Amino acid sequence: MSNISINLKYLRKKKGHTQQQFADLMGIKRSLVGAYEEDRAEPKYDLLKKIAEHYELTMDEFINEIINDNWKPKLKSQGSNLRILSISVDQSDNENIEMVPVKASAGYLNGFSDPEYIKDLPKFQLPLPALKQGTFRAFEIVGDSMLPIQPGSIIIGEYMDNWNDVKTGETYVIVSKNEGVVYKRAGNRFKENKELKLVSDNKLYDPYNVPAEDILEIWKAKAYISSTLPDATPEPTMETLTNMMSQMQKSISQMNKN
Repeated sequence: MSNISINLKYLRKKKGHTQQQFADLMGIKRSLVGAYEEDRAEPKYDLLKKIAEHYELTMDEFINEIINDNWKPKLKSQGSNLRILSISVDQSDNENIEMVPVKASAGYLNGFSDPEYIKDLPKFQLPLPALKQGTFRAFEIVGDSMLPIQPGSIIIGEYMDNWNDVKTGETYVIVSKNEGVVYKRAGNRFKENKELKLVSDNKLYDPYNVPAEDILEIWKAKAYISSTLPDATPEPTMETLTNMMSQMQKSISQMNKN
């Protein structure tokens, strides 16, 4: 159970704000402030983040600790998304691997921190030594940007609490507000308040950057499951051919400019 209601009420009063003044600061209705403080509702992720930042707290502190006159902040480690991860367990209290299929990817952006949403995802266990220690989640990928791993493959990722541990050249599932759920290779080390460069293994796709503030979760790829066995000489897909033509056009255009 979170402490959002009591913390919000305490912090608002300590700043000397009325519910209406606080609502104006957050850009919400006053009735919502009352609902949050009376524990009749909880703010969604973006608003929680905004409130925590307004009071110079981490999400973890605002949600899980009791903030009062005796409370003191802990030292913060850079590069951590600093929130409690929602997980599910089996009857033996072992953590499940929750599965996020493609059709659930859009909903995952809103429900990734909601225990009720996570509880309803498909789940399974795998008896692999590499998946014994840590928290894992499975994501179905689409597109051919990470060939030879085929579209429809399932990437099993280990949850990363400290994003400073992201290493250049290694692969990750990145969950972000604008890009959704993507499987890419890190093009640089993560730095606080900077962009993370994402690189495709398929060189027909250009690298791109994702701002740190847009990133919701990072999962380090540990294994993958695929129902498609690799071919010795895979046939190019229409998507691949289209991208090849596009890349050639870009190269020709650049040559003409030079």
